[in-house]
Amino acid sequence: MPLSVDNERNIGEDAFVWLGSLVPLVTDVVNGRFTFETLTATTGNRLHFPAYDKYIKEIDKCIKHLLKQAKPKGVELADDEFILHVEGTASTQRVVRHIGGTSWPGKLTLTNYALYFEASGVITYEDALKIDLSKDKGQSVKPASTGPWGAPLFDKAIVYESPKLSEGIVLEFPEITSSTRRDHWLALTKEIMLMHRFLSKFKLECPIQAWEMHARTILSIIRLHAAREMLRISPPEPTRFLIFSLFEELPKGDYILQELAESLKKVNSGHPCSASSILRSMIISESIHSSVEVTELGKESAGASGPVEDTSLLECVINQAREEEKEIAIAKASTEGLKEEGITESTTIFMELLKPIRNTWPWFEEVLTWERPAATLIVIGAALIVTYKEWVGKAIAAFLVWVVAKMIRARQERIDEECKELVVYTASEQTTVENIVSAQQGVQTVHEMVKKANVCVETLVHIHFKGPQACKYSNGSA
Repeated sequence: MPLSVDNERNIGEDAFVWLGSLVPLVTDVVNGRFTFETLTATTGNRLHFPAYDKYIKEIDKCIKHLLKQAKPKGVELADDEFILHVEGTASTQRVVRHIGGTSWPGKLTLTNYALYFEASGVITYEDALKIDLSKDKGQSVKPASTGPWGAPLFDKAIVYESPKLSEGIVLEFPEITSSTRRDHWLALTKEIMLMHRFLSKFKLECPIQAWEMHARTILSIIRLHAAREMLRISPPEPTRFLIFSLFEELPKGDYILQELAESLKKVNSGHPCSASSILRSMIISESIHSSVEVTELGKESAGASGPVEDTSLLECVINQAREEEKEIAIAKASTEGLKEEGITESTTIFMELLKPIRNTWPWFEEVLTWERPAATLIVIGAALIVTYKEWVGKAIAAFLVWVVAKMIRARQERIDEECKELVVYTASEQTTVENIVSAQQGVQTVHEMVKKANVCVETLVHIHFKGPQACKYSNGSA
């Protein structure tokens, strides 16, 4: 792995975030600390130079790869629309759209405004179906399960729903083992929808401010692509690189987004180190900015130190949310641990309470197998007398009287004072091999019990339906 290197040349978290506040290419100041945690999960919170160098190269490679992607057929992309992800081509994995009981493979393209699905034709793709992610406030996208004839068997799809559609659009991302591709597409689609809701909620209608947020979102998705290429063995969690998906889950995420909206109003999009300027300098078409006229928004953002000063309050809110997230994670881990320990302890206590009943079970087995002939004859005689005389009610009453007598005797002998607590031994003196052998013996015992139960049920069924002939058959076969 690229992160498994020596500890000589590396970068710390504060330096990584500080660099992102000046040049938002390697990270964004809003989610920089979360990105750093993910990149350094295996190296003790240190980002080594070989990993950092590979990360930068993967970002450059991803941008060049996206610029080479063909536009969806039959549609015209907007001037500021940028392709963010493509799958379903000959060199990538399949994407399938489900319509009722039919399935249509095709090519799926994600931009910062919409999803485009092009069904595969005989020779080329058909005209693209556009799923607009920027205008409809009632739209939603969520995971879904698909299968043959509409049966929900495979959890590897997403469904897009909107009040304007009578039926949801189901897109499946087939893969053999996990649902990593589906989760990746779901996170990216949600990020675009949340970005447009953010712009609409805080009324960021100024083209410069809106495009700056578009640029930061585009760069966050490119960073996610780069991290996935760098960490193929263990793909990172998408939300740690995305802005809006992350703060939708974090505590006080709405306060952070509010501060982000305020900071956008102070951003100078013409600054050479702004997100929009970086995108423009990374060989992105000049037509993206053809409708945006760069103007000065204030003297306070003219200097190079402006971005750092403007984000101080934003960083304070982010740090508070991050600390609360860690506390919540610790609390959840403790709760899960207590649940697991509680289930184990409850099972052990229950088995200990059943110990007196389990101790009497061998006596019943001896009575049933005529190993105690006297006791067996007494039980059979009592059962015949109760049945013949129809003394079932009297037998139940006699049993209850016997139970009451045992309770009175226990009170007179003060048994409750002698046994004030129940001691349960959870530790095992057996070795690992002995535990494995015990488990195997337990499985064999359960198997034998199931076989005996099957024989008993089969015998009862034959007796019920065939009468005496079944008994003769059973005796003969035995």
